[in-house]
Amino acid sequence: MSAGHDHSHHHHHDHAPKLDHLNAAFIWGIILNSAFVIIEVIAGLSTHSLSLLTDAGHNLSDVASLALALLAFKLTKVNSTSQYTYGYKRSTIIVSFFNAVILFVAVGFIIYEAIMRFMHTEVVAGGTMAWVALIGIGINAFTAWLFVKDKDTDLNVKGAYLHMAVDAIVSLGVVISGIIIYFTNLYWIDSVVSLIIAIVILKGTWSLLKDSLRLEMDGVPKEMDLEKIKAELLKCKGIIAVHHMHVWALSTTENALTAHLVVDPEHMPNFDAIKKDLRHRLEHMSISHATFEPEFSDDECKQLNCD
Repeated sequence: MSAGHDHSHHHHHDHAPKLDHLNAAFIWGIILNSAFVIIEVIAGLSTHSLSLLTDAGHNLSDVASLALALLAFKLTKVNSTSQYTYGYKRSTIIVSFFNAVILFVAVGFIIYEAIMRFMHTEVVAGGTMAWVALIGIGINAFTAWLFVKDKDTDLNVKGAYLHMAVDAIVSLGVVISGIIIYFTNLYWIDSVVSLIIAIVILKGTWSLLKDSLRLEMDGVPKEMDLEKIKAELLKCKGIIAVHHMHVWALSTTENALTAHLVVDPEHMPNFDAIKKDLRHRLEHMSISHATFEPEFSDDECKQLNCD
């Protein structure tokens, strides 16, 4: 039986998220956060504030993350080739995983420096530290706002939003510690805030790492329910059973499916219409690429592990 490998997608409905408008959001985020990193480094060195310097390092990792995410989005527009038949869509998954790794490295550095500072306390200019961090709240909150509307449509956008939202909270912590230091001269507060920053970043990064690693390993995307997908396919007239079904991510916004379909022999002549109906159903479930292999109800699947 010949497989129904028809990848034409001339539909009236396209349910894949259109994220072209986010180019400007990424560019604004990169510019604003790059400028703030420079401000934080200068202020951190002049005030001997570990909180500012570690936050500057974290913000620098955010700039790298935003730049990588923007590059990945650009690569998804590149046409497929004979070597890369899906184009470079998967680069978005690689980038989301790499961003999580960058954050973990940044956290390791923060924890190390904080422990060193506990052992060798330094005088910190709390007032300057608080004012600089206050600027950070504004920049990070504004950048997070740029991504808030689309954060649930793409893993890299979610990552960018999380980075910026966490940074705004982190900056608030630095403001509070700066005020406390200014009035009490309790300089060890600077190291405590750095450790709290590290814990907050770790918490936000863990889910990003798990989700991106799952996609990297061709796991079923988190939002996908295989039983619901199978039930939707079985609603199509002429489909008796669905087995050997696989769902995976082509990118952080596009998902693919392959499945064996047991078709009622009476409906086999209408298989093109069945495929069209099935693809339309799947597009409403965020699956934009589907390949089906039809079988007669009295056929026995010859594929290994066919279930």
